[in-house]
Amino acid sequence: MVTTPAMKKGEYIEAVGRRKTAVARVRLFENKKETFTVNDKDHVDFFPIKTLQKIVEEALRNIDIDKTFFVSVKVRGGGQTSQAEAIRLGISRALIKLQPALRTKLKKAGFLKRDPRVKERKKFGLKKARKAAQWSKR
Repeated sequence: MVTTPAMKKGEYIEAVGRRKTAVARVRLFENKKETFTVNDKDHVDFFPIKTLQKIVEEALRNIDIDKTFFVSVKVRGGGQTSQAEAIRLGISRALIKLQPALRTKLKKAGFLKRDPRVKERKKFGLKKARKAAQWSKR
C-alpha cells in the first residue's frame, strides 16, 4: 500500500486527459467512500456499456492506494470510447501529481500514453482522406 500526502478539506488535484477530440478535466477529492461523477451524472449512468465503465475505472483499480477518492469529471467532444480513454488518462495524471511513486506502475499499464491517432483530414480532389474516384478505362 502506498501512503499519500494529506489533502485539506475542499482541496483537489486536477489534471486534463485528451483522446482524439475528447477533453476530460478530472478532479480528485479525498473522500470517505468512493464516488465517481461524469458531467454531474454517475459514471454508470453516463457510460451504460460495461467495457467503457471498466476503462474509466482502470487507473484507480490498478493502483494499491490506501485512500478513496471522489472523482469529478467534466468531459466534452469525441465519442464515448474517446471520452472514456481521456478520463482514464486524466485520472492517471492526477494520481501522479498526488503520488509521484505511482508513475512507474501507471506507465507500465499504458495509462500515461496520450494516444496520438486522430482522423485524417479530407484532401481536395478525393472523396475522403485517401479514397479516390473510381477509375474507368473508357
